[in-house]
Amino acid sequence: MIGGSGFERGVYGLSAGALTGLGEFTLDLRRQNTGPSGNPPFPMDIQYFDTDFARAGYARAFGQLRLEASVHYTDVAHLMDNFSQRPAPLPASQRASYAYATTRGGALSAAFPALGGAFELGADGEWVEHTVTITNPTNTAFLVTPFPQVWLGRLGGFTEWAGPVGPFESQLGLRVDRNTYEAGEAVSGSAVPMGPRNLAAAFNASDRSGAETTADAVARFWTPESGGLSWRLTLARKQQMPGYIQRYGWLPINASGGLADGNIYVGDLGLDPETAWIAEAGFDYAQADFYLRPTVFVRQVDDYIQGVPYDATIGVADTPVEMVAAMSGDATPLRWDNVDARLFGFDLDAGYDFAGPLRLDGVLNYVRGERRDIDDNLYRVTPPNLTLGLTWEADAWSATLETRAVAAQDDVSRTNSERTSEGYVVLSAYGDWEIRDGVRLGAGVENLLDQVYRDHLAGDNRNGFGDVPVGSRIPGAGRGVFVRLSLTR
Repeated sequence: MIGGSGFERGVYGLSAGALTGLGEFTLDLRRQNTGPSGNPPFPMDIQYFDTDFARAGYARAFGQLRLEASVHYTDVAHLMDNFSQRPAPLPASQRASYAYATTRGGALSAAFPALGGAFELGADGEWVEHTVTITNPTNTAFLVTPFPQVWLGRLGGFTEWAGPVGPFESQLGLRVDRNTYEAGEAVSGSAVPMGPRNLAAAFNASDRSGAETTADAVARFWTPESGGLSWRLTLARKQQMPGYIQRYGWLPINASGGLADGNIYVGDLGLDPETAWIAEAGFDYAQADFYLRPTVFVRQVDDYIQGVPYDATIGVADTPVEMVAAMSGDATPLRWDNVDARLFGFDLDAGYDFAGPLRLDGVLNYVRGERRDIDDNLYRVTPPNLTLGLTWEADAWSATLETRAVAAQDDVSRTNSERTSEGYVVLSAYGDWEIRDGVRLGAGVENLLDQVYRDHLAGDNRNGFGDVPVGSRIPGAGRGVFVRLSLTR
């Protein structure tokens, strides 16, 4: 058990729509308030995470032409600290991190028949601002902005066509985006040590703005179903921009975009977009009592972004970044960098209906990730896993016994000193009862045997409350029970 890991959240929303002679109008408003919530794999816990979301949409058909338009807005305010829900450090080491983000965006598209199929043409854009400030609540002179007024913009256009190509059904798509990015000047208070202040000065003297054009393309083909069988093939090119943490992380801290692996990271202003070349092939086969959907895939990724050792002299603090990282307890910081990668594997969905009320369903996943620039594995790749569910399905109720088996992960990154993980098996049971039309009761027991296991992608514990050692991989959830009542009209 890990102490200080409670969770509180409230979600409030309103959705409305109107169909008039001028078209269809929609409005969605939502507010989410997250209260004090433990985050044991992170160096800080949530004090609040408040999000406001708004979206307005419009759609209208003009004969065979359909127009759609929307605008959206999101505002986030976020506070985390390292003393409210875990053993508090000495006053000089207490930290409170304030984060704010605002997103504005919109989209416009038109769909109509063309070239024997359905054609869609559109444009969309999104503009995001991020600001993060770290303070010491016991010392007003301690203030630093690890992500100072980061601004990310994207404006793009896309086109998509679906229709027959020879003997195949197909979907062809293309989109091009212009991405812009910039950051303000880092600020550091007088109580911040000289090392971080020097790094802030170097960051402020650098070129912190730029622009990139990215292009995505996809071609999907499948055969019409014949005798229960349909073949499919997907070829694609996909690009992804670096995240703001990866690009603008000038201060060596634990911010990793969710990895929660205990490492200290630093960004790189010169990162290039990732470019993935994707091929997937498989088939869908279904009969009255059996179905099978296997897929094999390969993704060749140029400029894949992951953490690498900061320099060649690992463990020797001979640069300002490594010296600052060592002050925070990690003399081997990682630097976000572009590497060449390959991911390949297969997915399989299958099921069989036995004579009577029994049904068996399963999902199998296998993925292998490797570096192409050096002889090593990619960092933090999920191990092979299998989920099987045996269901007894009656007229008004059903019961399922589910087994999830996860293999050991031995194909780990040596350059990132990644630890291996052991395999495990977890049993769960679920039930569903349709009490009457529109009223359904569901219940379940997850991790039925209260198995202790640790997922390979789980973070390391940073909270000293409880009986899980600090620095060890966080165990998965123990036995849990839920009951759900659903009402529909």
